[in-house]
Amino acid sequence: MYFKKITLLCLLLYCLTVNAQEAGYQSLSLDKELVKNANAVVRLEECRVEVKSPKDMRIRRKRVVTVLNKKGGQYVHAMEGYDNSRKIKSIEARVFDVFGKEIGKFRKKDFKDVSAVPQGTLYTDNRVLYLEYIPTTYPYTVEFISEVQTPNTGGIPSCYFLDGYNVSTEESRYILEYDKDLFHPRFKEKHLEEYGIQRKETLTGVEFYGKSIKALKAESLSPAFKEFAPKLLVAIDRFHLDGHDGKAENWEELGLWMYNDLLDGRAKIPEGTALKIKNLVHGIEDPMEKARKVYEFVQQNTRYISVQVGIGGLQPITAAEVDKVKYGDCKGLSNYMMGLLDIAGVPSYYTHVQSGNDKIDFEPDFASLAQGDHVILAIPDGDHYVWVDCTSQVNPFGFIGDFTDDRSVLIMKPGGGELAKTTSYLNEQNYQHTTATCEIDPEGALNGSVRIVTGGIQYDQRTYLERRTDEDIVKRYKNYWNTINNLRIDNYAFINDKDSIRFTETVKVKAPGYASRSGDRLLFVVNAFNGNDFVPDRYRDRQLPFEISRGFADSDEFTINLPEGYIVEALPEKFSLSNAFGEYHTEVEQTDDRMLTYRRTLKIRSGYYPREDYDDYRNFRREVSRHDRSKVVLLKK
Repeated sequence: MYFKKITLLCLLLYCLTVNAQEAGYQSLSLDKELVKNANAVVRLEECRVEVKSPKDMRIRRKRVVTVLNKKGGQYVHAMEGYDNSRKIKSIEARVFDVFGKEIGKFRKKDFKDVSAVPQGTLYTDNRVLYLEYIPTTYPYTVEFISEVQTPNTGGIPSCYFLDGYNVSTEESRYILEYDKDLFHPRFKEKHLEEYGIQRKETLTGVEFYGKSIKALKAESLSPAFKEFAPKLLVAIDRFHLDGHDGKAENWEELGLWMYNDLLDGRAKIPEGTALKIKNLVHGIEDPMEKARKVYEFVQQNTRYISVQVGIGGLQPITAAEVDKVKYGDCKGLSNYMMGLLDIAGVPSYYTHVQSGNDKIDFEPDFASLAQGDHVILAIPDGDHYVWVDCTSQVNPFGFIGDFTDDRSVLIMKPGGGELAKTTSYLNEQNYQHTTATCEIDPEGALNGSVRIVTGGIQYDQRTYLERRTDEDIVKRYKNYWNTINNLRIDNYAFINDKDSIRFTETVKVKAPGYASRSGDRLLFVVNAFNGNDFVPDRYRDRQLPFEISRGFADSDEFTINLPEGYIVEALPEKFSLSNAFGEYHTEVEQTDDRMLTYRRTLKIRSGYYPREDYDDYRNFRREVSRHDRSKVVLLKK
């Protein structure tokens, strides 16, 4: 008995020792404040950047992430990109269960090795190693360690300290080591003090350190996370990139270097294609009309391969290569069209932009190659620019949509870089006009013909329909008019007017039982075809400001023929509401015994608003939603 007790005690002490060693990665001990509102907790994010010379940089990362649920898996980030100049010296990962016990170990050979370029072979040297791990239980923890060496020092890694909404950070450390006699790095620190992130000078460089940064809960209409999240940008004054040495401290110098070193001589067009372009624009005097013809030529004769600027390097392949293979990424296609426009006698400029639905500007006082992930063209037209995205095979000339609208960009010119702003599609420019003629029969069935005309960003959100299958289109309309039960789409037609940038849809519909029967009465919602039911979520204590990034203007007019044998018993009252967020007006007019005319306008204004105004905006949208559901009551004679 005594021996058994001693044995059990030893086993217990052993287990306690093992648990103490592994306690660092167990999930049960996480600070409850860090778990609150979080789908994942970054236990440690350490990035050590060593710049040994303008042509030698090493990046060592250690990242430990506890994934709390399925949504948190996207924040593991166990991956590294590599190419002919960026070498992965080491890469490994370990996975731990909720108790901190190691349940998986992965070496370099265990990582998936895939091309960074989907559906293409143009950039065969750009590849990615990533960990493919499918969890069986939550939470779990992944420790990821890597080391990369590259001669390209033009893009010093940035640090954000928080990955995004609903992710917290237990500890984050960014270390830059460099020769202080050789380099003079520049830093852009945004919101670091607000999050308690400290900066410390060291003998070998500088260190930034943050800890216990709580997750920010994503709220309805939350602004782009990068607008108020902690962010550190780093650049050095002397650098090397893709075989070119550079020196720049501002946007003018950086743009000039890119123009002279990365772009010069790469837009030369083969003679055969040059002749085609000259014939294409022959007799055309207007430079913008020439540019339109060239743009359509690029759309018809090339296709796009997705390679982000940060993955595929900054230098485009030559225009001659694009002309040969008939495809390219944003850099290659933009450079190609720039060369074609030069043949046509139209100046244009290669332009870097940060793409995406969120409008992210370049930092005006901090030039760095780390900003921007996409390339477009700027074509001067008087005192402004016409912007062209050469990756789109469907956009009208000069229309960029919500992918690159309303944000600052870097234009590369012979005289130096220039920051400019892309086209803004403001409020009433994003319009939708809906007209309809319909009738309600004595059984309550709805028969109607609907015409929808859109422009601006609403045009951008509609034109995809002409490239969809019949099944997808019908499904889309049934979802769009989801308040109409038993909806049937009889036919539809589209007109895409690329000159006026206007998209027209004509749709014929039927819906048995649209009007509900109650004794001798028929009741139906008068706004059948553009009811807006969006109401922002309710919060007891909202924490963040809110943003309406793109305003819009809808106008509707429906003519409704009433069934024979019925009279109007009740109509919705005329209603108007106007405030800082927008305007809403609606009315129903009985034009004769068997006809109603419904008119409605809804305008929403873009803007950045304090959280204190959120309830007022929510109430505004509630009123819109409520009145859009107003009903007409008919009484049988």
